[in-house]
Amino acid sequence: MKKRRTTNNPKGRNKNVSEDRSKKSGFKTSGSYYKTSGKPGAKRGESKPFGEKPKRSGKTAPKRSMDGKIRLNRFLAQAGICSRREADTLIETGVIEVNNKIVTELGIRIDPQNDVVHYGGEKIKVEKYQYVLLNKPKDFITTSKDPQNRKTVLELVSNACIERIYPVGRLDRNTLGLLLFTNDGMLAEKLTHPRNEIGKTYQIEVDKTIQSGHMKMMIEGIELEDGFAKVDDIHYADNGTNKSGAVITLHSGRNRIVRRIFEHFDYKVKKLDRIQFATLDKKGLPRGQWRHLTSVEVGFLKTM
Repeated sequence: MKKRRTTNNPKGRNKNVSEDRSKKSGFKTSGSYYKTSGKPGAKRGESKPFGEKPKRSGKTAPKRSMDGKIRLNRFLAQAGICSRREADTLIETGVIEVNNKIVTELGIRIDPQNDVVHYGGEKIKVEKYQYVLLNKPKDFITTSKDPQNRKTVLELVSNACIERIYPVGRLDRNTLGLLLFTNDGMLAEKLTHPRNEIGKTYQIEVDKTIQSGHMKMMIEGIELEDGFAKVDDIHYADNGTNKSGAVITLHSGRNRIVRRIFEHFDYKVKKLDRIQFATLDKKGLPRGQWRHLTSVEVGFLKTM
């Protein structure tokens, strides 16, 4: 016979509650209501204001820890062995080894660059992560292959490493400046997902004087054909002496967003140069050249 106990509901009447039921659901069913609050989840002697929304734990995008470690099941999935759910089954059955030791514990984290993983006696090879920063010149498009045989940015970094790397975001053909390449998919997603609001700074030259009133409207926000858009900061270029040039910072990654903001006010863009991306800048990097990021730079990007 199931053990049953009673608790008080909000109306003060006794109600039988099954402990087995609470265990199955994962929620505590006893001690959840008190007359002081009339709301579930309050502790005795405490009250919650009506209308307060409970915090939800919902799913969030996976984040890499500061030490670079990721879950073993994700590592196996990234290596193309199986799905993450199937990887959990492989781990539990004892066919996965980490550093020559059988691992059966779910949730274990490994360092992909230092730990050695075996499956079925075979070493799982995962590419070394590469991070390459390019100062993109004009007339190169951000794609891996162009049906019109135009020049692509991948041609400029073809000798950077033996691993296959991909651009993080994009710059249109006539836009200059910083473009990051990597084979680290988690970091690429982090730097491009709108929820993270990664800042990008551009220097722009237009065909006439930029009106201060227009700059104010850009900060307050304007309506474009694909929705609301605003900039985080804008000021005249060259320490305020160049009224037809501006330095503009925003976090939106929408297609041609900077050009479209200025075109909204009937400015013709003569030159657009991305001078900063996240924590990276162009210092010491000539146009058309690339360099590898330092470990410190990569660390800053991962902790943003």
